[in-house]
Amino acid sequence: MGDYVTPGEEPQEPGIYRSEQMCLAQLYLQSDASYQCVAELGELGLVQFRDLNPDVSSFQRKYVNEVRRCDEMERKLRFLEREIKKDQIPMLDTGENPDAPLPREMIDLEATFEKLENELREVNKNEETLKKNFSELTELKHILRKTQTFFEEVDHDRWRILEGGGGRSGGSTEEQAPLIDIGDNEDDSMRHFSAQAAMLRLGFVAGVIQRERLHAFERLLWRACRGNVFLRTSEIDDVLNDTVTGDPVNKCVFIIFFQGDQLKTKVKKICEGFRATLYPCPDTPQERREMSIGVMTRIEDLKTVLGQTQDHRHRVLVAASKNVRMWLTKVRKIKSIYHTLNFFNIDVTQKCLIAEVWCPIAELDRIKMALKRGTDESGSQVPSILNRMETHEAPPTYNKTNKFTKGFQNIVDAYGIATYREINPSPYTMISFPFLFAVMFGDMGHGVIMFLAALFFILKEKQLEAARIKDEIFQTFFGGRYVIFLMGVFSIYTGFMYNDIFSKSVNAFGSSWTNSIRHEYIDDVLEKGEKASEAQWMLVPELAYDGNPYPIGVDPVWNLAEGNKLSFLNSMKMKMSVLFGIAQMTFGVLLSYKNFTYFKSDLDVKYMFIPQMIFLSSIFIYLCIQILAKWLFFGSAPGSVLGYTYPGTNCAPSLLIGLINMFMMKSRNAGFVDEEGNIVPQCWLSTWYPGQSFFETIFVLVAIACVPVMLFAKPYYLWKEEKERREGGHRQLSVRADIAQDDAEVVHAPEQTPKPAGHGHGHGDGPLEMGDVMVYQAIHTIEFVLGCVSHTASYLRLWALSLAHAQLSDVLWTMVFRNAFVLDGYAGAVATYILFFIFGSLSVFILVLMEGLSAFLHALRLHWVEFQSKFYGGLGYEFAPFSFERILAEEREAEENL
Repeated sequence: MGDYVTPGEEPQEPGIYRSEQMCLAQLYLQSDASYQCVAELGELGLVQFRDLNPDVSSFQRKYVNEVRRCDEMERKLRFLEREIKKDQIPMLDTGENPDAPLPREMIDLEATFEKLENELREVNKNEETLKKNFSELTELKHILRKTQTFFEEVDHDRWRILEGGGGRSGGSTEEQAPLIDIGDNEDDSMRHFSAQAAMLRLGFVAGVIQRERLHAFERLLWRACRGNVFLRTSEIDDVLNDTVTGDPVNKCVFIIFFQGDQLKTKVKKICEGFRATLYPCPDTPQERREMSIGVMTRIEDLKTVLGQTQDHRHRVLVAASKNVRMWLTKVRKIKSIYHTLNFFNIDVTQKCLIAEVWCPIAELDRIKMALKRGTDESGSQVPSILNRMETHEAPPTYNKTNKFTKGFQNIVDAYGIATYREINPSPYTMISFPFLFAVMFGDMGHGVIMFLAALFFILKEKQLEAARIKDEIFQTFFGGRYVIFLMGVFSIYTGFMYNDIFSKSVNAFGSSWTNSIRHEYIDDVLEKGEKASEAQWMLVPELAYDGNPYPIGVDPVWNLAEGNKLSFLNSMKMKMSVLFGIAQMTFGVLLSYKNFTYFKSDLDVKYMFIPQMIFLSSIFIYLCIQILAKWLFFGSAPGSVLGYTYPGTNCAPSLLIGLINMFMMKSRNAGFVDEEGNIVPQCWLSTWYPGQSFFETIFVLVAIACVPVMLFAKPYYLWKEEKERREGGHRQLSVRADIAQDDAEVVHAPEQTPKPAGHGHGHGDGPLEMGDVMVYQAIHTIEFVLGCVSHTASYLRLWALSLAHAQLSDVLWTMVFRNAFVLDGYAGAVATYILFFIFGSLSVFILVLMEGLSAFLHALRLHWVEFQSKFYGGLGYEFAPFSFERILAEEREAEENL
């Protein structure tokens, strides 16, 4: 499209049809004022900075230390945020947008965050230590209690032995068994002595272990010690906290009796391997009772201290929760400012920073005012300077949007960002996209559901935005609420034109069809209980139509014509799809003319646009005219058009056969002459007008002739211009050489050889590559010629999806809800409620959501491929301004996705 002209010389057009005019500018900022000026530009959000230090490492830039300090502050704030969320304290988020702090305030913020972090970490460390001590004391309390029970059972068994109890008690549980098993045949005194002697030789350890490890612990203890240890266990009913991780766990108390130091070493190693915690346990009951009293006292003291520590921690976090969001905003603004300042070049005097920015021309005054405010706030006496630059570099594409147009602009940008200043398809997509969607989705009932859902999102958008719902599906629907709103409105309109509401029709204006079936025949069929033939349910225009069409939309009587309903609707919707498709493609070609004239590309206008329009008109627009003529001039009653007498609908010319004959260049019989001298065409092979075969042959030949024009004309003239430019360049060099030689003779200077002039006169910096040009032109020519055929066929999806949607709706009504009307009485009432619930659910999930998504994707493809390929390049890159609002929104979205 040639070089980019100076922005100030571009013609002014409304911004909605093209991207905003951009310019490249240089900023000269005094060092002391640079921070405040960049902050003002960030609040404005209309400037995109270019990195003037692309080869400099991030660690070698001027403000890398400030960025690191901001990272450290952000880390501390994230730590505070995690602690606040851990305690489930609500964080105050008023939506306030504080100004970026001054550089000197950064030190105060660092000191505040450092103090908060240190205090919170110290409190957390103390709390963790207290909790660990509390858990250990709680476990020791349970060990003393359980081991006391174990020893009391042993003492009880001893007294029973001394009293002649004779061995074990009647219980069979492990807790009821005696510690040392002694044979029942010995006398009482001998038993008591043997038991006491055995107790004197046994050692023991006590501790706690997790309940799920107990079984493996017992097995390994038995095998490693070869059965020479005695284990007693008891479950702790309370849920304890693990002393290491702090997680709640179920534990058991155990006591192990053994003999000798070797077994003692083995037992301790096994306990260590299973992460069992061992605690000291006194031998005598008196010492155990004293230790238990001391443990209980310490537990009560720990509860008091732990409660005070948690209260202090809670107060610190509550105070921080009121400001943490505001602090995060301030830190992120500071960080983004210093990150942007790293893009600047530093003047040799170290007193001036130089930046290059892309900015909209229409906003230059606002940008200058922002720079002035920043300079005044910093107290600098040197004004900031904005200097516009001329460049041939492609500027970024900036399309202004609002909450209504943003959804449609996103649809266009998803295909590709527009090339700078080319036609923006978004304004046209606002109408064509929901309309084509509605053509495939046309149903008043389903359209109302979609309309009401979008209306709810629109009316409640402020509350829903404040709620910050993270669900991705919800965000998709909510973000496209205005697109869905228009899709619902257009679906209601097309459903009204189709006269289709949940597969039913409304006879609002009165049908013009009469019953063509004899009443005697109907009575006879009803009496015999027979089913009428398909032919009896067909609407025959010659017999049942009075000649007055239904005022608006489709006549509701077609819903009763089960014999030829689909034939009529398919024919209508298929022709309608072709009309809509060719109309949109033609409009796309016309938009390409606006692009060519805007970029002053005369070759494209002469050898691309004009041949394309001739090719399109010769075949496809001609076909549309035939479709409209067939609808307008052919009816059920005989008529005369252009000197031809037509008997009625059955003798209307066939579009398909006529198109085939047109490409085969076959001559067709014009018909025969009746008694009155009028030419009566033969059905299906009739002609539209005198000399039709001749004119259609001319149309085909002209369309074929347009192909080599599109293929070779533009490359030839580009080659010719390049050749003339080279010859002109050589002549200019020769003239310059002669002048230089004459001047040298006059001043007696030594002869110098002039350097050849460079190339790049409108076609790039290098010579024209004809091979690349030919390949590029061949691709575009083949794409257009084949695309006209394939894209026309692609628009038939409008007919196919409309038919599928109507048939699915009819199936749901017939197979589900209509069955409720078969039953009578209370059963019918109950069935009506149940089947209506099923019918409504299936309608929403299948017909509205699934079919709606399908129609949305097909409409998307029609716009991206069939429509935008005619004029839209999509080779630009998006304007990404330095904006605090955008940066904070991205950070917030990243946090929500974690």
